[in-house]
Amino acid sequence: MGSIKVFGLPTSTDVARVLTCLFEKELEFQLIRIDTYKGKRKVPEFLRLQDISGQVTFKDEEKMLLDSREICRYIADYPTSEPSTKKLLGTGILERASVEQWLQAESENFEPPSSALVFHLAFAVPMGINPDQAIIKTNEDQLAKVLDIYDQRLALSEYLGGDEFTLADLSHLPYSNYLMSRSDRGRRLFESRKNVERWWKKISSRSSWLKVLELQNEHPGPF
Repeated sequence: MGSIKVFGLPTSTDVARVLTCLFEKELEFQLIRIDTYKGKRKVPEFLRLQDISGQVTFKDEEKMLLDSREICRYIADYPTSEPSTKKLLGTGILERASVEQWLQAESENFEPPSSALVFHLAFAVPMGINPDQAIIKTNEDQLAKVLDIYDQRLALSEYLGGDEFTLADLSHLPYSNYLMSRSDRGRRLFESRKNVERWWKKISSRSSWLKVLELQNEHPGPF
């Protein structure tokens, strides 16, 4: 298990996603912090607005992966000595299909407006950039529609993929946390939907995510 290495900063949404998955599976790993911001003043790459490959590199012996969601799928299927280890991709064909459906919703529908809102609501001003109000409104409306669908789904089940915590929920943690902790407008989008708010409180209180937040506080990055 000690062969697993993660390269990047915990403040990166991609890195945070991978670290949460590793903590959920209780796997040993080595985090090698690579500070891509040192000596540079540019848009944070963890927002994935410039670097389409993301901001994480995962290595397990000779196997190397770069996409955080693919890394999480790999980790979810990682063999462990504990048979009770969480089944983050579900426990059957139908459950896995449901998890994959919500993972796709996260990557294609939730992340794009979330990343834009995080940048313009939380990081633009500290960087000396004027937030674009038109972009904020457009993405706020888009994310509201996504969260309305989530709220309906979460009225029927404890989590997005069903009644157990899976990658479908885990993958939402990094951007949701920035929206909840750095922006009143972002926080209202979650808190105005009772099922989404309940879901967020539950997934954000998991020990795996709290460990990631501790790592982020140890190395907070440039902002």
